[in-house]
Amino acid sequence: KLSSSFPLAHISAVVLVLSALDVWALDSYALASDTFIAAVYEHAVILPCTAHKVSPDDALALMNKNMDVLEGAIKEAAQQGAHIIVTPEDGIYGWVFTRETIYPYLEDIPDPEVNWIPCTDPTR
Repeated sequence: KLSSSFPLAHISAVVLVLSALDVWALDSYALASDTFIAAVYEHAVILPCTAHKVSPDDALALMNKNMDVLEGAIKEAAQQGAHIIVTPEDGIYGWVFTRETIYPYLEDIPDPEVNWIPCTDPTR
């Protein structure tokens, strides 16, 4: 039983931000100071070349290209001292979709009542 769909991009963005920032350094900085340096990043999202539905593999490749751009910007901002980095909401997959064309960019999320953890059993 599956509940709703959730953009893969949102999950990936969280992972990307956490991997780019040293969470322990942020925690120790928070103990020493009550201020943070923030960076806001906007980029020209790499969009699909067609308005038609793409394959899930093509959607993943497109999101990975945008993730590479964001990862570079996040790392650069962190190296320049940013502790909090804000990226565009649709910066991984874009915004030019219909209900049908967005589907390859989504991932099914299991109902909480289902005893399944996708990260530990992805082939189920």
